[in-house]
Amino acid sequence: MTETTTVGLGGAGEATDMVLNIGPQHPSTHGVLRLKLVLDGERIQSADPVIGYMHRGAEKLFEARDYRQIIMLANRHDWLSAFSNELGVVLAVERMLGMEVPDRAVWLRTLLAELNRVLNHLMFLGSYPLELGGITPIFHAFREREDIQAVLEEISGGRMHYMFNRVGGLKDDLPAGWTTRARHAIEACASRMDVYDNLVLGNDIFRARTRGVGALTPEAVHAYGVSGPIARASGVDFDLRRDEPYLAYGELQDTLKVPVREEGDCLARFEILLAQTHNSLDLALACLDRLADLPPGPVNQRLPKVLKAPEGHTYAWTENPLGINGYYLVSKGEKTPYRLKLRSASYNNIQALIELLPGTLVADMVAILGSMFFVVGDIDK
Repeated sequence: MTETTTVGLGGAGEATDMVLNIGPQHPSTHGVLRLKLVLDGERIQSADPVIGYMHRGAEKLFEARDYRQIIMLANRHDWLSAFSNELGVVLAVERMLGMEVPDRAVWLRTLLAELNRVLNHLMFLGSYPLELGGITPIFHAFREREDIQAVLEEISGGRMHYMFNRVGGLKDDLPAGWTTRARHAIEACASRMDVYDNLVLGNDIFRARTRGVGALTPEAVHAYGVSGPIARASGVDFDLRRDEPYLAYGELQDTLKVPVREEGDCLARFEILLAQTHNSLDLALACLDRLADLPPGPVNQRLPKVLKAPEGHTYAWTENPLGINGYYLVSKGEKTPYRLKLRSASYNNIQALIELLPGTLVADMVAILGSMFFVVGDIDK
């Protein structure tokens, strides 16, 4: 749905601007987002992202749920990064409790976080060309996603909302033979990733629609708090997995690669996403290798029937697939958080549209919007 409004009197010799409302609707923008554009002909003069259509008040609901229940709420704001969302919450609570997690759980969490990253990136690697008119890649993306989702569904029971993290570790140990099936799925996915290297990046039309379009400067990245693949595509070389290692990333530095581009355009953002997917598959295989060497042992800690975090506050941040995800937890010693503030990646990233869209053509708006790789629930929280 689009709505136009003419601004100005439109008298003789007077130019008029047009206000174009893109949305709110679901199919074209990964969720219910509205863009209010002021146009001069076909060139965008100003852009105002209007958010909040999916706001469910997660931060307020956190205050009325205990530490086991808030994992379910945190799971859902970025529905493509559910496992990573859970991870930030349990890391914050464990830090408050001073709790050590079993070694096998640490490596399993790292493995599952990287598989979740692959699932997230495959969705955008397939859907972004679709928004530019390329139909084929989305079919390949969903084939690869199904293979990875099958092993995640087997271990957790959920296709998207895994609910597999627990304070102190993970819900259950691995099913028999799961690591073998996971390795086969990862290797099969990795063997077919050249589809995106050749079919998409090798396509002249795709490159013409994305190269030099929507360039984001490093200054704008810092000003708006942009993070993740979008920031690294603009030359901002920062990744929490390398720069402030958590889980088992400190022991994976030889395998972990942080791709960076300087151009900051739509093409660079897609290239970063693709390079990260390749690397996440390598990291997942490295985790499986390490798990094979670990002795049998528990994957969680025994918890009291009523779990209470001691009075105090802490901040836990993780490198989620779409960027930095942070939870600021304040406890008054009760079984529910006094306050749990969520810093989501998409919320900051989408603000950069205010800088990116002015001066560009309406025809390039969809290319720029799609390259921001956001989930609207992660914006509206």
